[in-house]
Amino acid sequence: MKTVLLIEDDAVLRENTAEILELYSYNVITASNGKSGVLTAKKYLPDIIVCDIMMPELDGYSVLGDLAKNVNTKYIPFIFLSAKTEHKDVRKGMDLGADDYITKPFNEEDLINAIESRLAKVSILKDIRNKYQEKSNKSTKLKIKTPKDLKTLFKDNGQTFHYSNGDVIYKEGNNSNRIYLIQKGVVKCHKLDELGKELITTLAKENELFGYTSFTQNIPYQESATAIKDTELVSVSKQVLYSILENNHKITLELIELLNTNLSDIKEQLLQMAYGSVTRKTAATILKFAEKLNKSPEEPIKISRSDLASVAGIAAETFIRTMTTFKKDGFIEIEGRNIKILDINKLKHLI
Repeated sequence: MKTVLLIEDDAVLRENTAEILELYSYNVITASNGKSGVLTAKKYLPDIIVCDIMMPELDGYSVLGDLAKNVNTKYIPFIFLSAKTEHKDVRKGMDLGADDYITKPFNEEDLINAIESRLAKVSILKDIRNKYQEKSNKSTKLKIKTPKDLKTLFKDNGQTFHYSNGDVIYKEGNNSNRIYLIQKGVVKCHKLDELGKELITTLAKENELFGYTSFTQNIPYQESATAIKDTELVSVSKQVLYSILENNHKITLELIELLNTNLSDIKEQLLQMAYGSVTRKTAATILKFAEKLNKSPEEPIKISRSDLASVAGIAAETFIRTMTTFKKDGFIEIEGRNIKILDINKLKHLI
């Protein structure tokens, strides 16, 4: 049973909304103001939060901002439920990181669909992470196996650095004089295209190397690296690593094998990004949401296009164009936010 935290200062509306959610088999926790809501969220870690904006003690915007700073609550789906209907209010809520914005008085179906779709999105992304982690765990066995494993080698011969989320580790064009091993955290390597759009080339996680532009030459970094969560790195200079490899051929061969595995993974990712079928990704995402929402083909899926596109990993505009094609071909029916699968077998055949 999923738990919903309802933060609402109007006692009657709070009780009525809680009853509605309980009828749909949700476990409901309530809070009567923003300050109490923050404390309750941090204590119980609900699956999703539905929050009013205009409240005493702490308004909804501040609630979202406070929870976004906490590592345990920052990824909990957050829906605003408010009488503030002006576009600027809606835009402010979404810019702060809310997953949805429902205006009062609200339709019961809209609220339930918004909650179901956000929980489905979380479930799909969790499945993707677990699948990636499983693949990563299998590949770990291929990494360096010596009396001193790779982590020990770096710790014994390097320096430890700590970076907060958003900190730049190095910029494209800097001198590539160090190579890094991640002790904990995640680092993105990225470049800017000619239009100034950021392109992520690699996501490196715990026990993975990055920054190895060249082991022997003084070539500038070809991309930038930024921590995307609090990160601890161990770094050795190229000169030190070169000396170690020069005197230990077994480690050299094992490191080559490690780098080859990493490069193969990156190549696979790039090929998927370059040549992966948008049609296949779109069809698979629609089917995933139908499965996660436990919808039969004849029942409509109510979900935002941006959420669908973000799970598919393609631009929203491209996703919408592909769905328009599906509609013309008779695979789906689109009405507002509703998507109804007309021919599930044809969608499955596209995957």
